[in-house]
Amino acid sequence: MSLLLEVQRAVKGEALPEDSELQRWAEAALEPGLNQAELVIRLVGENESQTLNREYRSQDRPTNVLSFPFEAPSVVESHLLGDLVICAGVVAVEAEAQHKTLQAHWAHMVVHGVLHLRGHDHQNERQAEEMEHLETEILATLGFGNPYEIA
Repeated sequence: MSLLLEVQRAVKGEALPEDSELQRWAEAALEPGLNQAELVIRLVGENESQTLNREYRSQDRPTNVLSFPFEAPSVVESHLLGDLVICAGVVAVEAEAQHKTLQAHWAHMVVHGVLHLRGHDHQNERQAEEMEHLETEILATLGFGNPYEIA
């Protein structure tokens, strides 16, 4: 599997994951058998996250991860899955509130976002159960526990 990952850092901080970690987590969530993929992960602050969430989801607050899938016209061959925008501040607050390590929650947000780019969703109970099951399996292969267990 070959993943071309572009990491954009619009926020600074020592607690941000390394590019190699983002790469490893994203690769783990890709479709099995996929030979090539391209992905952009943008790490942002609360203001940018809130602006994007308001504009694209009509929710006027920052959020942990936003997924923007890319659909190329049928006549264009592209391996671009899309973009993930992850808010560092929200991830840090959620990790603490959920009693998780920051690294485990970052991994979960990357896996969750990539699954959205692959077409998975959680709009109903069946979809949510399927997506949570996939997330839990993928995170286990990366050495992380079930992100939905209450600590």
